[in-house]
Amino acid sequence: MQIYLDNAATTPVAPEVIESMISVLQDDFGNPSSSHGYGRKAKALLENARRTIATTFHCSPSEIIFTSGGTEADNMAIRCAVEQLAVKRIITSPIEHHAVLHTVTYLQKQFDLEVCYVRCDATGNIDLAHLTELLASDVKTIVSLMHANNEIGTYLPLQEVSRLCRQHNTLFHSDTVQSIGHIPLNIDELDIDFITCSAHKMHGPKGVGFLYVNKRNKIQAFIQGGSQERGLRSGTENTASIVGMAKAISLITENLDQKIAKVWGLKKSMMDQLQVGIPTIRFNGETSLEKSLYTVLNCSFPSSKNDGMLLFSLDLKGIACSGGSACTSGANTGSHVLRAIESDSTRQSIRFSFSHYTTQEEIDAVSTILIHLFQN
Repeated sequence: MQIYLDNAATTPVAPEVIESMISVLQDDFGNPSSSHGYGRKAKALLENARRTIATTFHCSPSEIIFTSGGTEADNMAIRCAVEQLAVKRIITSPIEHHAVLHTVTYLQKQFDLEVCYVRCDATGNIDLAHLTELLASDVKTIVSLMHANNEIGTYLPLQEVSRLCRQHNTLFHSDTVQSIGHIPLNIDELDIDFITCSAHKMHGPKGVGFLYVNKRNKIQAFIQGGSQERGLRSGTENTASIVGMAKAISLITENLDQKIAKVWGLKKSMMDQLQVGIPTIRFNGETSLEKSLYTVLNCSFPSSKNDGMLLFSLDLKGIACSGGSACTSGANTGSHVLRAIESDSTRQSIRFSFSHYTTQEEIDAVSTILIHLFQN
């Protein structure tokens, strides 16, 4: 038996995405910067992909910059704000992805920035009153808060935070890597400065993503070299992967309401089964459909003879899940997110994450195995 419930780490690539990429790799291998026919054809594919993405998320194609993924996009947004847009102060939270937190720490040391961490509650909700207090400053500031937490799934109210940032003339960046494509997103309605995307979180290829930069923010090259991406991000574009990303976005946003209903049903089913079979189980973060990402369920298990071995035991049974962010799984230092929300460190927490490819039979099988482990 092999069951994959680690979709927050990465998703299986959709067959249609693979097919679209193979076609480009085989037939449209030209350099998009070349002026001959091969190059022009590749360039057309690149710009068609950009238009597809922009149309899906309601922004201008010129506001989409292709990157190697979410980490580069996060770095680009925050570093350009500091290095080019005169930002002297950063407001973030202790539960951000390390792509943001490590970048902020680096910039704080390099530029002697003021860094403020907004408080969050025991379920990962940002304290908006505290954020409002922090925004009351005349110092040029950027707020960097993720839309959906990658470990516990709790949502940030994007529109409310955007409104607060506009009231205080503050830049706003949101890491939307876990949420984009999984929930409707209309950038026109958000009035946001930067958002980040990584294709492999939505059944696209690894190593490609994009940064949305609101056209009111005039930035310069982040990576020096050629003049690709309108001179903002040098390096020959990964045409096949960009085409694959656009295809993945088109696929995952098609019939999105049906996908949300299906996956939420799977998450709710697992919660219900575990609560019956393991009455002392808890869930980290928000768990309602309105306040949390329907693809993520972070479970806090009671102490048992399997302490410290739960992930290993599940892996032996062919079940893929995780103890937190895949980016830090080898660090063995525990989850900074769970520490920040003061989750009980004596209990083992496991993140299960789902996709529309997940089946009810898989949920039933994993729930049964977990219940058996805690009843014996």
